[in-house]
Amino acid sequence: MGRHSLPDPPRAAASGPRPHARRRTVTVATALVLTIAGGTTAAVRGGLLSFGASCRDQAVRLDLAASPDIAPALRTAADRARDESITSDGRCLDIRVTARDSYEVADELRSGGKPEAQVWVPDSDVWVQRVTADAASTRLTRAGNVASSPVGIATTPSAAKSLGWPDRTYTWTDLAGTTLQDDRLKLGAADPSRSATGLLALTRLTTATAAVKDGGTQAAALAKLLSQRTVDSDSQVLATLPRDDSGTEKGNSQRNHALLLSEQSAYAHNASADGGERLRIFYPKDGAPRLDYPFTLVDEARLTTDESRAALRFMTLLDSKEERALLTDRGFRTEGGGASKALVTRAGGRAPQPYDDDPPEPDPATAVQEALGVWTITVQSARITTVVDASASMTEPVPGTDRTRMDVTKDSLLQALATFTSEDEIGLWEFATRLDGNRDYKVLEPTKRLGDRVGDGTQRDRLSAAFNSLEPVPGGATGLYDTTLAAYKEAVSSYAKGKFNALVVLTDGVNEDPDSISRSALVSALQETADRERPVPLIAIAVGPEADRDELDQFAEAAGGSGHQVSDPSQIQSVILKAITEAGSQS
Repeated sequence: MGRHSLPDPPRAAASGPRPHARRRTVTVATALVLTIAGGTTAAVRGGLLSFGASCRDQAVRLDLAASPDIAPALRTAADRARDESITSDGRCLDIRVTARDSYEVADELRSGGKPEAQVWVPDSDVWVQRVTADAASTRLTRAGNVASSPVGIATTPSAAKSLGWPDRTYTWTDLAGTTLQDDRLKLGAADPSRSATGLLALTRLTTATAAVKDGGTQAAALAKLLSQRTVDSDSQVLATLPRDDSGTEKGNSQRNHALLLSEQSAYAHNASADGGERLRIFYPKDGAPRLDYPFTLVDEARLTTDESRAALRFMTLLDSKEERALLTDRGFRTEGGGASKALVTRAGGRAPQPYDDDPPEPDPATAVQEALGVWTITVQSARITTVVDASASMTEPVPGTDRTRMDVTKDSLLQALATFTSEDEIGLWEFATRLDGNRDYKVLEPTKRLGDRVGDGTQRDRLSAAFNSLEPVPGGATGLYDTTLAAYKEAVSSYAKGKFNALVVLTDGVNEDPDSISRSALVSALQETADRERPVPLIAIAVGPEADRDELDQFAEAAGGSGHQVSDPSQIQSVILKAITEAGSQS
């Protein structure tokens, strides 16, 4: 006969402060989603988890897409629920688990697709955030978290010894600096655009380096270095380790000696080492981000009540003592259990590495987006022409500061410049009205490779000086239309194959040149100029309340780009990186 009792209640929390991720308990999440599904607390007690003597009706079939690392554990739990006739409202659970890379599911959902799965368990909430940030995407409902696994630096034993493991601890900045300075320490990673492990680690690294002098340049250099040793997935990155401890393998320049890796991946690798080299793992002392495996309902409104309740029944089942043990045996941390010393030891950790610390607050979505933006332009290299409004209105003060719009815009552009590498090509135009004869624009620096030598310096030096020299033109009006068209035609005609090409236009107002082409003529001309074989997305940024976001949207969409609005010019850097990421993912 099947099991007909409720799952064991969650274990009491360990003493001391609870990690942030543990606040979203399964019990609270279940009640929350039941409310969304139209149920009530009474329904939970009186219907959702009440069972008859047998499965009276046809089983409730649900498809669950899960990250490949946790899919086997969830499949075992689903099989056990089926074998033991676990029920929801008297109907047996029939959960079918499919392993799917989280980035693939996220891309499908962002496009508004309707996947077969009713439940999705990606390895990180960053994928859920990426989907929910887009209004056109499929609706998702978070219901809780299945497990967690911290992200750190896993190394070979010889590399660990050279780094002083386990007694020496590092911050993310320390690790980044060591990697940049010692070319013997080959650091590999999974592609941050496809791997939450790689993205969370990259975000920590870029956030940490941003606090030091020339941090933006250092972050870009680190991203460039990582990009040269990056593979598609966490499973593939493990294959880049030396195959044995021979000198030939360890001296192979294609082999990595350190990896950005989750604790669970290190655990699984060591469990299958069969007497070979086992990884050691460093947990940065300023906080290891965590994969958090959110249990997510896909397009919850289209699910029947039985399907919603069955999904939540399975989620609650995963919080039982038996299923928590199943997850722990596979290297995952579970709710309320803290860090198991045996788990950490098998993953390659050991005190005084700070493996049992509370996880830091998750990095804000903007930080994750900026890290991904840096990655996008670093990996592909970019050719970007920046066109800046120099009309008199740029002298307006930014609310709450004693600085003008132009002052803050320059600072933000200089910060963005620091994220580009020597291989990137950046140019600068300014515009007002009649800056150069009858033309509303002037080319201050042509779009060239930043590393090129120019006189006693580089193109980066010249561009930095040009940004610093930007000043509003007294009495200058906004010559937006003619400038946008001229700059776009130039960007398309000088397209650089193999690079990410884009045009960035920043303006704080609307077109004020009565002699320019019309808005409709501009849109038509941009559509005619755009070339699918030579894509140059137009990134149009409206700065301040006087700019017309809707108008800029029309221009940008006509050229395959996107329009954005910022109330504070200091937001320009993050908006540019976000727009580059979005455009790069579509190219």
